[in-house]
Amino acid sequence: MTQRQLAAAAGTPQSTIGRIETGRVNPTLDNLRQLLRAAGQDLELAPVAGGGEDRTLIRDRLRLTPAARAALAVTEARAAARLQPQPAARRK
Repeated sequence: MTQRQLAAAAGTPQSTIGRIETGRVNPTLDNLRQLLRAAGQDLELAPVAGGGEDRTLIRDRLRLTPAARAALAVTEARAAARLQPQPAARRK
């Protein structure tokens, strides 16, 4: 699709498309969506991996010695195993 075709489909001046393409202008979110839709595309927002997590626990664990972290991991693994459903006893 040429700049001229995109501009016509989006109802935007071709010069604006050119300025966006060359980086002289940053389009607004509304303008970007309008251009994408004119090109048969859409914009979908998704959470960023690792964003929004509370890293306090990670920092706390990193303050522990490696041996203390290993011991805590064993303790937590045993506690997690107790939470798992136990298989039903077989009848003979």
